[in-house]
Amino acid sequence: MLHAVIMAGGSGTRFWPKSRRDRPKQLLRLYGDRSMLQQTVDRIAPIVPHDRVFVITGADQAGAVRDQLPEIPAVNVVAEPCPRDTAACVGLAARRIHRLDPHATMIVMPADHMIKPADRFLRTVLAAAEVIEADPQSFVTFGIVPTRPETGYGYIERGEPIGEPRGVPMHAVVQFREKPDRATAEAFIASGRFFWNSGIFVWRAKTILDALAEHRPELARGLEKIGAAIGTVDEQKVLTSIFPTLERIPIDKAVMEKAKGVKVLEVVYDWNDVGDWRALKELQPPDSDGNILQGKVYAVDTTNAIVVNDDDGLIATLGLDDLVIVRSGGATLIARKDKLDHLKKLVEGLDQAGFGEML
Repeated sequence: MLHAVIMAGGSGTRFWPKSRRDRPKQLLRLYGDRSMLQQTVDRIAPIVPHDRVFVITGADQAGAVRDQLPEIPAVNVVAEPCPRDTAACVGLAARRIHRLDPHATMIVMPADHMIKPADRFLRTVLAAAEVIEADPQSFVTFGIVPTRPETGYGYIERGEPIGEPRGVPMHAVVQFREKPDRATAEAFIASGRFFWNSGIFVWRAKTILDALAEHRPELARGLEKIGAAIGTVDEQKVLTSIFPTLERIPIDKAVMEKAKGVKVLEVVYDWNDVGDWRALKELQPPDSDGNILQGKVYAVDTTNAIVVNDDDGLIATLGLDDLVIVRSGGATLIARKDKLDHLKKLVEGLDQAGFGEML
């Protein structure tokens, strides 16, 4: 059976001040009537029932996740005691799922992506599940056709075409590449052989556990101890004791760069990882002046701006261009769009500057 694992951690920096430590991006309603996490669950629901959906999140966010997802069994919201990157996250989920269903197939996906239309996404998921059913030892990832030489994403080099399950083009994977510099990214695009790495994977729970045991044996031993305690009175004690000792490494480096039988599906849907406030221009139609306005905002002689007001009162702008202004939770951000790559540094400095309560 197919199970879904939604990775919903994060520190809440790129959408500050609307996002905070206990309210990261995936818990926000940035577009539409549902949070990004809720939309992720809604997207997979037609083919994965709620009792087979698992959300892996941080201890500070578990309560808010359960509040947003009352349809998901509370036990399926798993709180990591501390961040240990995606290999530990995936392994923890695989241990739980394999205990319930030794032949389970897992789809692993982030909680904070914009994907549409949903039916094309589901077709891609079902295509991947068919590939795993035919070859349970294989690994499937989803590749995004790049539209620009992006330096903030990992890349996947594709090899020969090896079929079109459900009409979705599939290739062998030659290699995974880390986030490149600008010149390398431009070379990737020019070659026509590279996808963006979407961070979405499909595999058997047992297969990924076996791969972790082969390639990261110490990490796998820790996960095995945690898995042995699941369902016992010592479960939380063991998780709290062992999880912080696990190696901090992404699943790409831990397994995918080394595994054999890795395949990539060329996605047939629109995708956006909603990286920071600039992404709103792709999620909400701008007005005639190129502005994205949310909440009580009055903009005069203002162009190409993003202005979001979550608090009481009015934000009025005059004679501005290409700025981001966000008021939320008693804090206000005013930034040039081209400086948003440094927002994380600003947020990390708040505590030292005496504004820790704004985190």
